[in-house]
Amino acid sequence: MAEVADTYKTIEEPSEGIYKEKGSKFIAKAYPVRTEEEVKAILTKLREEYYDARHHCYAYILGAKKESWRANDDGEPSGTAGKPIHGQLLSFDVTNVLVVVIRYFGGTKLGVSGLINAYKTATQDALSNAKIITKTVDTIYKLTFGYVTMNDVMKLIKELNLEFIDQHFDNTCFIRLRVRKSLESEFTSRCSKIDGLVADFEYDD
Repeated sequence: MAEVADTYKTIEEPSEGIYKEKGSKFIAKAYPVRTEEEVKAILTKLREEYYDARHHCYAYILGAKKESWRANDDGEPSGTAGKPIHGQLLSFDVTNVLVVVIRYFGGTKLGVSGLINAYKTATQDALSNAKIITKTVDTIYKLTFGYVTMNDVMKLIKELNLEFIDQHFDNTCFIRLRVRKSLESEFTSRCSKIDGLVADFEYDD
């Protein structure tokens, strides 16, 4: 059976980089993000904070398999800003990351190659300053079972080294768990063999 790829690289916290050329200043800001809504909120905030900047160019990649991405030139010549920013995200092999490069125009045009180099280098600086971490692709399950089944459930959780999210123990017990994608098949198979245990898939995280 093919092994399930269940890890990806991202950045732990926001970071910043800078590049200056012929009076123009390029401030690159990298952020860990999970959704397009987060991207929009960060862009709105940066446009308010750096309201006097000429351009707010950006690129992002979302999803463990990098299935969603976008690059935006924000008024710069086509392909000179968003594309090189996106290229650096690919080069660093990260996902769930947004990079916004804020440009203050210095009065001298840099030309196409100059712009590409500026946006690339600023992004490279921001990502080089970031702490890159490896995260697992997880699936969240809710287990429902009677108290008499507790020992079997706890044994399963311990043997697979699963992470608790929350729990409630009474006559009917509930446990919410984080299951690594590569363990999901074994986990659901073993759950099905425990009498009185119901394992409900909730969402992929």
